[in-house]
Amino acid sequence: MIIGYARVRKDDPNLDAQTDALTAAGADKVFADKISGSKRVRPELGRMLEQLRDGDIVTVTKYDRLARSLKDLLETVETIGAHGAGLPSLAEGTGTT
Repeated sequence: MIIGYARVRKDDPNLDAQTDALTAAGADKVFADKISGSKRVRPELGRMLEQLRDGDIVTVTKYDRLARSLKDLLETVETIGAHGAGLPSLAEGTGTT
């Protein structure tokens, strides 16, 4: 399954550009948070990670939507990989898949 993750700041109400890009990339389901990226606890990201299964692909528009620092990104990528899932980024054109 292709799963999208989108995030905008709490004061930015518009997720449309990200969710549209993720849907166009084939995402079957999109999880979205309206919260600062500096917050370690992001409810929808947590829900997404809990539901991952072997073979899933988590897609993001840009890595900075998923993590605020390189350390945070590496930890999240490790968690995704531990579930047997991959992670491509649409903007960067790189990932673990």
